Amino acid sequence: MENNYSNLFNVNGDVSLKQSLPLAFEHLIAMIAGCIAPTLIFAGAAGLDNADSILLVQMSLIGSALTTLLILFGPARLIGNKLPMIYGVSFSYVPTMIALAGQFESLGAKNIVAIVLGAQLIAAVVSMIFGYALKYVLPYFPPLVAGTVVLSIGLSLYPVALNYMGGGGDLSMPGWGAWQYWFIAGVTLLANIIFTHFGKGMVSLASVLLSMIVGYILAYFMGYVNLTPVSEASWFSVVRPMYFGIKFEPSAIAAFIIIFIVSCIEGIGDMNSTTIGGMDRPATSDELRGGIIGFSLANIIGAFIGTLPTATFSQNAGIVSINKVINKKVFTTASIMILIAGLVPKFSSLLLTIPYPVIGGATLSVFAAITMNGIRMITSQPLSMRNTYIVGVSIAIGFGFTQVVSGAHNAGVTFMPESLEVAIGSSPVVLTTLFAFFMNILIPEKEEDKQIKN
Repeated sequence: MENNYSNLFNVNGDVSLKQSLPLAFEHLIAMIAGCIAPTLIFAGAAGLDNADSILLVQMSLIGSALTTLLILFGPARLIGNKLPMIYGVSFSYVPTMIALAGQFESLGAKNIVAIVLGAQLIAAVVSMIFGYALKYVLPYFPPLVAGTVVLSIGLSLYPVALNYMGGGGDLSMPGWGAWQYWFIAGVTLLANIIFTHFGKGMVSLASVLLSMIVGYILAYFMGYVNLTPVSEASWFSVVRPMYFGIKFEPSAIAAFIIIFIVSCIEGIGDMNSTTIGGMDRPATSDELRGGIIGFSLANIIGAFIGTLPTATFSQNAGIVSINKVINKKVFTTASIMILIAGLVPKFSSLLLTIPYPVIGGATLSVFAAITMNGIRMITSQPLSMRNTYIVGVSIAIGFGFTQVVSGAHNAGVTFMPESLEVAIGSSPVVLTTLFAFFMNILIPEKEEDKQIKN
C-alpha cells in the first residue's frame, strides 16, 4: 500500500484522479446530508415554498464548496490554513434559526431568511475579530480544554447517528425504529468494520464510501430508495445572490454572535482533531487563526449570496482520523463535486436518495473517531485530580443540562428565557466549552497538572 498510495498521506503529494475521486466522493457523501438537512429544517420552519427551499439548498452546497476552497487556497497567514477539512452549513445554528422563525413569523418567510443572513453577517465580523485576537485567547484553550470540546462534539453526534440508523427525522414519525431500518443500518456498519479492518489499500481507505454503497444496494432491493425525484429534477439551475436580501434585528444578531463564537471554539476542536488524527500533531496557532478568519470571511460572503452559516464538519474530520488521507487534491476534488451538486439539481437529488439508516450506519465509526481524538488530546495532560475534575464536570453539566432542557421543553415546562435556552440549552457543546474554559482558569494548575512533554 505504501508504494501505491503514500502520496495520499502527504498534503501536496502527486495523486491521480483515480486515487482521489473515490476518497473525495466519500467526503461528499459524509457531508451532504449534514449540510442539506439544516437548510431543509430551517426552510420548513420559515415557511418557504418549494422553489425557494430548493434555491436555499443550492446555495448551501455552493457556499459550502466555496468556503472549503477559500480555506484550502487562501493566502497563508492571512486567510485559510490549507488543512484537509470540509466546511458546510451547520446544525449548530438550527435551534437559533428555528427560534427566530417563530419570533418573526409575521414578517413572512423571505424576511425571516433575510434576518438570519443579516445576523450572520454581523456575527461573522465579530468572529473574524476573534480570529485576529486568537493569539491572546489561545493560551486559555490548552489540550485539556480543546480535547474536552472535541470529546463533547463526538459524544453529541452519537444520537444523530443512532437517530439516522432508526430511520432519521422526528422520532415520533410513523415507522421510526422499524426493524428494516435497523437491519439496513446494521449491515452498513458491519460492512464498514470489514472494509476498515480487513480491507487492503483503497478498500480500507474508502471504507465509509464502500459501506454506504453496500447499504444503498440493500436498501434499494428492500424498497427504501425512491429515484422519482432524480428523474424529475433539472440538469442545471442558475442561482440568484441577494435573492432573500439582508435585514438587521438586534435580538437575532446577539443570539448569532454567541453561536458563532461557540462555532469558532468547536472549529478549534475540529482543526485539532484533523491534525492530530491525520498528521499526529496539534494544529498550530497560525492554522487555527487562518481557519477562523477564513471561515468568518466565507460567512460574510455567504450572507450576500444566500448561504446559511457554515462551520467545520466534524464527520469529515473523523474520516481523516480513520483513513489518514490529507492530500489537498482529494479535498479540492470533493469541493468541486459539492459545487456541482449545488449547480446540478439532478445530482444533488441523487445524493438525497441515500436513506438515513445507510448514512447512520456508515458514520457511527466516524463520530467514534472524533470522540477518541478528544480523549487523546485530554490524555496529553496528566489525569490528575484537577484535570479529571474539569473534564468530568464540564461533560456532566453540558450533557446533563441539555437533557433537562429537552425534557422540560417536551413537558411544556419553561424555566428560562427562550433566548437563553436557545443559546446554552440546545447543544451540550456550549455549556461543556464554557465550563471547561472557566474552570481551567479558576482552578490553580500545579506542576503535576501540566502537559506531558514527548
